[in-house]
Amino acid sequence: MKFNDYKYQRPDIEQFKKDMDEQLQNISQEKPVNEEIKAIYNVFKIIDEIDSMNQLVGIRNSVDTTDKFYEQEQEFFDENSPYIQEYNQKFINKLLESSKRDDLVKEFGSYIFEKYEIAKKTFSKEIIPELQEENKLNTEYGKLLASAKIEFQGGVYNLSQMRPFTQNKDREVRHQAQLTVSKWFNENEEAIDRIYDEMVKLRTTIAKKLGYKNYVQLGYDRLGRTDYTSEEVKGYRKQVFESVVPFVKELVERKGKRLNIEDLKSYDLALSFLSGNPTPKGDSKWQLNHAKTMYEEMSKETGEFINFMIDKDLLNLDSKPGKQGGGYCTFIPKYESPFIFANFNGTSGDVDVLTHEAGHAFQVYQSQNYIPDYRWPGYEGAEIHSMSMEFLAWPWINKFFVEDTDKYKFDHLAGALSFLPYGVTVDEFQHGIYENPNLSKEERKELWRSIEKKYLPFKDYDDDAFLEKGTFWYRQSHIFTAPFYYIDYTLAQVVAFQYWIKSQSNHSEAFNQYLALCKLGGSKSFLNLLKTAKLENPFNDGVISKTMKPLIKYLNSINDSEL
Repeated sequence: MKFNDYKYQRPDIEQFKKDMDEQLQNISQEKPVNEEIKAIYNVFKIIDEIDSMNQLVGIRNSVDTTDKFYEQEQEFFDENSPYIQEYNQKFINKLLESSKRDDLVKEFGSYIFEKYEIAKKTFSKEIIPELQEENKLNTEYGKLLASAKIEFQGGVYNLSQMRPFTQNKDREVRHQAQLTVSKWFNENEEAIDRIYDEMVKLRTTIAKKLGYKNYVQLGYDRLGRTDYTSEEVKGYRKQVFESVVPFVKELVERKGKRLNIEDLKSYDLALSFLSGNPTPKGDSKWQLNHAKTMYEEMSKETGEFINFMIDKDLLNLDSKPGKQGGGYCTFIPKYESPFIFANFNGTSGDVDVLTHEAGHAFQVYQSQNYIPDYRWPGYEGAEIHSMSMEFLAWPWINKFFVEDTDKYKFDHLAGALSFLPYGVTVDEFQHGIYENPNLSKEERKELWRSIEKKYLPFKDYDDDAFLEKGTFWYRQSHIFTAPFYYIDYTLAQVVAFQYWIKSQSNHSEAFNQYLALCKLGGSKSFLNLLKTAKLENPFNDGVISKTMKPLIKYLNSINDSEL
């Protein structure tokens, strides 16, 4: 079966409740342990079935947001997923209350109980109306951004398709591209402000109803973070500020010299070389063909994986009108299939997103036989697989970039390092927002701009008054749809650098260690995954500084003015 043959059928929510109630009755004091374990596995099957339908709707709706059928089905899930969550919560409570905990730990491990103790705090029936509204707001935001039709240089483009213009060698083209995109956001400023304001107030209401001081800790609990708090994250941001920001400023100064621009503006930052940025030398089919070769040569496991993905049409890569922006990977349990979604636009980002999402897909392909709760790690663990795969692709990267290979390697590593200050900007902003949920829309923008100046002091918006007042965050979907997620990318990036360092001296050893991590899935917490995989903890003082040294040495060894 290919992806288009995967059958969607709207779930019968009443039947789902009935099936769940039947199984939950068997998780009780009176039942022998083998019946209780059997009932738990049956619950996992029921959850997988309904999740598969949810995933198919999410994918098909994001591939074409104008498809009326899947738009209606997305509305159905937005409305009903809180009821599904209610039954998940009943299941969680039953498991936590079981008198046979020792036997269940032997069968399922102890980590599931740690996760469920946190999950228990994040839901009650009283918040179902708010959860429904939150789902609708998330969908509204995604649809608004997907609807962008931007006229530029005689063509009409969506937001993803505008990106190549921001990397154009002609400075005025870059300048006008930024202003044109800002104009679209400016025209939709009122709608975006309203959506976000409603989201913040709604999440704060949910937090208060559940007994939290504000949304911050609820946000952490929703993400299933069991072994670190906002205090550790604050210390981590401090490390980035002290150890990364100064070198990123140096990288920006080097870029200015390469581009012969004394006073770099924000619209110059996406261009890396006077001769143009590295670009893949073919379209999506050509790139996918090279990815097939790369993964077949990388290992037996990656070869089997990529052929499964290609044979079943599980990659949707090209940008087109009406398609949601960004890239993601998800998993459809019923069909044992990862799915990769992207928006190729002819930039080096095409290869980045392909290898990045392939890292996610490869990990879940390796760990799909775990129980649902252990298939994926938390976001900060999951992003290790994706970001490390970007680096593990380096020995084959010449297949994609040919004469631009050296440019790509320098730009990729410099870009990964330069991303860290931006990532912590997003995180510090979100903490400020949810600690102070009554900020006005103007105060939110001022907050963003002040944090941006702290971590990205080189960002000069020139005559773009719209961005200068603090609106760049409008385009960062995670801020709207997945609060507090974004720091996970930076944590994982620091860990992925460790794989880059290992791979420079022994690629096969680095890959085998990576494979072992993938096979652990989400069976351990973030810090325990790091410990098992013998990786250093980014929260520990000095780890970022230590990790930076070989990266700085490599980047300083390259005469980038000749690239």
